[in-house]
Amino acid sequence: MSPKRLFRIAAIAEAVTWALLLSAMVAKYGFGQDWAVSIAGGVHGFVFLAFIAVSVLVGVNQRWSVGRIALSVAMAIPPFATVPFEIAQIKRGRLEGDWRREPGEEPDRLVDQVLRTLLARPLVTGILAIALVAAVFAALLVVGPPGGGEA
Repeated sequence: MSPKRLFRIAAIAEAVTWALLLSAMVAKYGFGQDWAVSIAGGVHGFVFLAFIAVSVLVGVNQRWSVGRIALSVAMAIPPFATVPFEIAQIKRGRLEGDWRREPGEEPDRLVDQVLRTLLARPLVTGILAIALVAAVFAALLVVGPPGGGEA
């Protein structure tokens, strides 16, 4: 799977889960179905964290600036903004190319070495990424919603 395809899947998944969450909010506040937000909110939260992980991985691979990676992450906050962001990156050629598994012509940085190590073991990296996202998700569930109120 190319960086472009992975980013597209993550961007679309994030937008779809936003739609689920907004629909669940209509069900909760319009029809008293509180359970809907609990389920859709959890799914959206997990996919949101996964999108952050994908943004960092793809951003490092594509040599995006820290600012562009931060902007990518920020695009997950407004509903549906990840998809237009992804389209804009494609139009500008910022998602072209394959994974950087070999040293390039640019000076080798620690982040490049870490990236190559992760890319050399995609299955292990995928499992670790899912475990990391799950651990952060679980920690956030323990902490509770912002403001301590009900989500």
